[in-house]
Amino acid sequence: MLHKDDQLLKEQANEQIREHGSLVQRDPYRLHYHVMPPVGLLNDPNGLVYFNQLYHLFFQWNPFQTDHGSKFWAHMTSKDLIHWEWQPIALAPSDPFDKNGCYSGSAIVHENKLYLFYTGNVRDQAGNRESNQCLAISEDGITFEKKGPLFTVPEGYTPHFRDPKVWKENDMWYLVIGAQTEHLQGRALLYKSQNITEWQLVGEISDKEKPLTDFGYMWECPDLLLFDNQDVLLFSPQGIEPQAYQYHNIYQTGYLSGVLDRQTANFNHQEFIELDNGFDFYAPQTTVDGQGRRIMFGWMGLPETDEAFHPTKDYRWIHAMTIPRELTLKQGILYQQPVKELTQLRKELLLNQQQKLVDEVVTLHEIHHDALEFIFQVHAFKGKSLEVSFSEHTKLVFNKEMQTLTLHRNSIKSYQSEARTTDLQELTELRVYLDASSIEVFVNQGEKVFSARLFDAIPYHELTLQVNGTLDYHLQAWSLKNVMK
Repeated sequence: MLHKDDQLLKEQANEQIREHGSLVQRDPYRLHYHVMPPVGLLNDPNGLVYFNQLYHLFFQWNPFQTDHGSKFWAHMTSKDLIHWEWQPIALAPSDPFDKNGCYSGSAIVHENKLYLFYTGNVRDQAGNRESNQCLAISEDGITFEKKGPLFTVPEGYTPHFRDPKVWKENDMWYLVIGAQTEHLQGRALLYKSQNITEWQLVGEISDKEKPLTDFGYMWECPDLLLFDNQDVLLFSPQGIEPQAYQYHNIYQTGYLSGVLDRQTANFNHQEFIELDNGFDFYAPQTTVDGQGRRIMFGWMGLPETDEAFHPTKDYRWIHAMTIPRELTLKQGILYQQPVKELTQLRKELLLNQQQKLVDEVVTLHEIHHDALEFIFQVHAFKGKSLEVSFSEHTKLVFNKEMQTLTLHRNSIKSYQSEARTTDLQELTELRVYLDASSIEVFVNQGEKVFSARLFDAIPYHELTLQVNGTLDYHLQAWSLKNVMK
């Protein structure tokens, strides 16, 4: 059993790094430019914020196991979103109000201090859950003092009440939080405050004329994004059944775009859109940085899936963050693009060719690296299908007749091929980031995105184009640096 002493808990966590860090680093699936845990399990990004000229990224962390257990807040900082420095542990589950886990939340800058809002998870001997929305404050952005709970679960909702995200507009503070009604339906609630510590419930964020009922049994990690006069509610609903090409992961992440009334919580919005069409993406968090950009990280994983089969568990670690992405809103659609700083990762230009192919297969044998970036521009394509293969099991297939794009990979659990598909009328560009055990695909300037973990043979030995029709294209490929040693 762990003793519930804050410093002792943090020291026990650090001892795990010292004891197992060398084993972790020997894993051939260890990534080169993604944020990962130094040991143990990583999941939700937390507290993403720009403070004192640094990007601060916190994340849910279990240092003692590669399974979900009592969570800490780990903490990393970066000047450029590329090179990350490990910082002292921010939060440990050491107090009566968070003794079973410092769950997800957010960070804001106020009076030149860093404020962390998080959910304190408590369970009694019978397993009954208690959720406390808590505050911790830091003057230097490194050492945090817990202030305890601010509010608990309102009437009409279960203890599945968590993941507060806070922001300020004019002189008012707002908070959105994930909830579950007593009828076991997922919701997001809006709160407001004039002093950041006393919070008043405004109500459920919902379109009163066409409420989004029966849309999952829990909404996790909500985040409200502001784009000029448009609002975007980003959240991760649980319990949605698959429909056509949508909702094929165990849990989803997506968004509603529209206009939110801050006084009534009425939200006049469009239809729900999945944010990522791949296999491994959940619980993203965003912030506005010093350049005014809306930056997002997501957890490149999913809860309650095939975690037992991840080969990295043999090396005492599991899961990673996505690369940082910049979000923009165009006609109600969120576009995701790799942040511009990622071009600093480019080490060597491996390919730079413009070519025309007609009903043929071309294999480019020059690719022998396990950290790569591709930019594949389609100048013209007439035909039935286009296939881009990165390894024996990993490929993208654009079917122009069906107007679909599909990502194929080898299943982590069954080692058989599996696929995720999205609608796509035209293919104009693929920007692909491959790492030792991941792929992230940005389609048509970020209109669609696929994220997935891959556990194929390392490195990726070839890039193959298979064209059923006529293709005029330009392809560039770079090897990328290892900045996460």
